[in-house]
Amino acid sequence: MDFPVVRGVSYVLVHAPNMLVHMGTTQAVERDANPNSDYLKELPGHLRSYGECKAYPPNQAYIGNITLDELAAIPRPWHANPLVGANRLGGWGEIMPEDEFYALMKAVDSFDLVVLEEGFTTHVATELADDSIWVEGDRERLGIGVDASQIEELVAKGQALGLYIGDKLVGCVKAAHERDENLAAHVMAENLAAKASGTLAMRYLTATNGIDSADIDYVIECSEEACGDMNQRGGGNFAKAIGETSGCINASGCDVRGFCAAPAHALVSAAALVRSGIFRNVAVVGGGTTAKLGMNGRDHVRKGLPLIEDVLAGFAILVSANDGISPIIRTDAVGRHKIGSGSSPQAVVTAIVVDPLQQIGLGLREVDKYSAEMQNPEITEPAGAGDVPTSNLKMIAALAVKRGEIARGDLGAFVKRHGMPGFAPTQGHVPSGVPSLGYLCDEIMDGSIKRAQIIGKGSLFLGRMTNLFDGISFLIESNPGKQEREDEEKASTMAAGVSEAQLRKIVADSLRKVAQALIQPRGGHNE
Repeated sequence: MDFPVVRGVSYVLVHAPNMLVHMGTTQAVERDANPNSDYLKELPGHLRSYGECKAYPPNQAYIGNITLDELAAIPRPWHANPLVGANRLGGWGEIMPEDEFYALMKAVDSFDLVVLEEGFTTHVATELADDSIWVEGDRERLGIGVDASQIEELVAKGQALGLYIGDKLVGCVKAAHERDENLAAHVMAENLAAKASGTLAMRYLTATNGIDSADIDYVIECSEEACGDMNQRGGGNFAKAIGETSGCINASGCDVRGFCAAPAHALVSAAALVRSGIFRNVAVVGGGTTAKLGMNGRDHVRKGLPLIEDVLAGFAILVSANDGISPIIRTDAVGRHKIGSGSSPQAVVTAIVVDPLQQIGLGLREVDKYSAEMQNPEITEPAGAGDVPTSNLKMIAALAVKRGEIARGDLGAFVKRHGMPGFAPTQGHVPSGVPSLGYLCDEIMDGSIKRAQIIGKGSLFLGRMTNLFDGISFLIESNPGKQEREDEEKASTMAAGVSEAQLRKIVADSLRKVAQALIQPRGGHNE
């Protein structure tokens, strides 16, 4: 079978401490309910500097500067063991500071909703002078800024949501409609942040993987935001908006939503589109979510920890026709949580992990690595959720014991061998399997492993439409190479009663007819 491949990945982070304070849902709800709470008073003392954010080991792992094995070897707590000489740029993307991100939001804004103060604009334009990720037209759209009094007036009248650096108001995002709550200022800020971080990821996808953005045929966006108006609250389309600001002039696209499982759903959809031959290159992209900034902030502040949920995260992945080299996506081994699967942990894992392996005759030990919910445990453990990636691996190991594939005493060894440390920020959709793709593809390419399973899981009950759980998975494997595929195709042709000589004649005749058609005059002109 000629499976599609994962041709390239990118991962980006945006340090956003002030967006955490003013846009994170936990903080916004607290501010409305109890504006003088101790939590809000203590909050500023737990914010990290850009340097601290950049040196945080899981963040360096996310952008590709240290491997997951290297991360696991660093003593915890990781926030107490920063990396010396940590880089802003990584093999897959970057960690962007907040002031530059405000400028990027302005640059991708198509309706003049982002307004920046003139002094701040001059300052940030200087910082961007040598940044290659900025494209033609970005600086022009950044403009020269406005007087601070105009921004103060918009925010004071409730017509805009402020953008801050510390205590200083440096800009705002205006509401896009006077009465439509779906176009309110805070919604537009959320959506523009998702669009900007998605754009950043898409630009790195093409820049770091040698991909011409004009060759991308289709874009699938899979973040947790929804754009629309009062008549269609989630109409979309982030995909085309991000494609437009990323130079994908030949692409169309759509949005896929599925809570935390959305990236896995999107990648399966991308693989199907490529495998069917409808498109050759499909990009899956997800921008960050401001609502999740500081989501577990109360627990972190109460326990004297830094607010490490201070980053927006984005990613982009290119799924392409088989090149004979890149890791393949096994479209014949897609796991799914069916409506009738049941909601117990065992039923869920059986449906999305075990069943697809059985379909192709594999056991649980034959998958080298499992990547499920890759949340950073330093975020989830203080909030009482435990080490989520390890919990997932323990469940898979328990099923391996139950199925007789390993002995009970080997459960711990199974977890260690087939698992990976959690390192992704709690941005909802972001941790669900996808952050590991870069490392897994590298390990498949260098021969360290043969296959891995990417697992997306989601909680549909959050939308109050159903109590059902959700989950979908797929396998990636080493590419058997073009020669093996050509041999398989030749064998298939022979089985159909066509000799190799006959096949060559058919191909030669076809090429001759194409060549003759190309040199025929059309419309009175030779073309």
